[in-house]
Amino acid sequence: MKVLVSDNISPNGVEILKKAGLEVDVNIGLKPDQLKAIIGNYHALIIRSATKVTADILEAAANLKVIGRAGSGLDNVDKVAASKKGIVVMNTPGGNTITTAEHTIAMMFAVARKTPQANASIAAGKWEKKKFMGIELFNKTLGIIGLGKIGSEVARRMQCMGMNVIAYDPFLSEEKAKNMGIEKLEISEIMKKADFITVHTPLTPETRNMINAQTIKTMKNGVFIINCARGGIINEKDLYDALESGKVAGAALDVFEKEPPENNPLVGHEKVVCTPHLGASTTEAQENVAIAAAEQIVDCLIYGTIRNAVNFPSIPADQVAVLQPYINLAEKIGSFASQIFEGAITEVTLECRGEASELNISPLTIAALKGLLTPILEETVNFVNAPFIAKERGIEVKETKSRDSGDYQSLIALKVKSPVSEIHIAGTLFSKKDPRIVKIDNFSVEIMPEGHMLVMNNNDKPGVIGNIGMLLGKNNINIARMHFGRETAGGRAISVVNIDSPVTVKLLKEIKKLPNILDVKVINI
Repeated sequence: MKVLVSDNISPNGVEILKKAGLEVDVNIGLKPDQLKAIIGNYHALIIRSATKVTADILEAAANLKVIGRAGSGLDNVDKVAASKKGIVVMNTPGGNTITTAEHTIAMMFAVARKTPQANASIAAGKWEKKKFMGIELFNKTLGIIGLGKIGSEVARRMQCMGMNVIAYDPFLSEEKAKNMGIEKLEISEIMKKADFITVHTPLTPETRNMINAQTIKTMKNGVFIINCARGGIINEKDLYDALESGKVAGAALDVFEKEPPENNPLVGHEKVVCTPHLGASTTEAQENVAIAAAEQIVDCLIYGTIRNAVNFPSIPADQVAVLQPYINLAEKIGSFASQIFEGAITEVTLECRGEASELNISPLTIAALKGLLTPILEETVNFVNAPFIAKERGIEVKETKSRDSGDYQSLIALKVKSPVSEIHIAGTLFSKKDPRIVKIDNFSVEIMPEGHMLVMNNNDKPGVIGNIGMLLGKNNINIARMHFGRETAGGRAISVVNIDSPVTVKLLKEIKKLPNILDVKVINI
């Protein structure tokens, strides 16, 4: 078995691979064509963030069984292409948690006390005490957007520093937040009340430009903004304007829309502290993720054990062929439900009906949970930790089986509940392999859950479909498929449109203003 290490990792990780009897080649800095030329010789690939594992490269990976990421982010891996080829994609979630939390806190102190600017001033031979007057963090309100592992560690530490912590996380229950001593609020309230705002979410269509001119306008005058998560969550131009106007007192940025940043006016701005994506850059963190990635590769290649896979659960080899299509269906149903549902999830029920009731339901439940949690938490969720993350957030998980599947031979139904609402989504397999969503609450549909989608609640009136088509066409967005369902003629209806490219925020607002459109959700699977 041969392993290619194409990014820098700790030598201790390489040593673990060699001691297991694997043949290891360390080849750093390969260009895409060079990687493509040799990838067919290897059974495993270990990367960090530099190597881009595209569909084109995976097409040439004739013998590749597993990709291991020494770190959590997987933006540089085409997970869909890997899954289609049966290549397991693993990451090392948690290895960077403490170091990223600590860096966030360091940035918070630095921007509050203007430490880097003061250091540069005194290094230049100046003594400008009045110029660098700072503020205390004690008794200030810290707003955390995204209370996952990193956000929780930041909260815990800053509570010890005497900060009042408020947070937004759609998967966090009120009870869990209360036990943490945190007030759970909606994002709009976080923006209004926080003296410091730090973001800890993945970059998704929903979180892109989450902090922009409009949301900044609702914030306190003199607010401080910290981003050690992902570039693109903050609209950099809008942030710059707010710094210039004085609305925002300071910003601390470890990530940027384009990295490395070029001609970015935020870099070097007197109110901004910048670092070059150092959140995970500590000796301890890099050692931890290298060892973890190496051990996972050894377990996979030598013992057939899959750990921390983002695209495959741990199931017996003889069940893979039967379960895999249902696992795919369950994950897609979960992802769809997550993006259409509003509210703090408290209960999830997965039911297997008909032929599906004869299956091992546990991997399907895990897949549904992974799909449900991933749109918000992204790379921190995998088939191993999804149940634990659900438990941490106070989500009760139930499983049921029934031989009755109605009009279908086999059906998987997912019910998601909050204290004030619930949604039911059911799906089946066409030709025993192609996933379809066939029920959304009381609406019978036939949706192919893939790519970019618009899900619209509307009145069943003439002209709705035509207006949607004309508006999308006007904006050069091609419609791949359209699906419709209605309760009664002239009553409430649901329209689902698969499109070839994402919609902009501006276009989404225009769609919402169309006659008889009641609500619109953007879904990406």
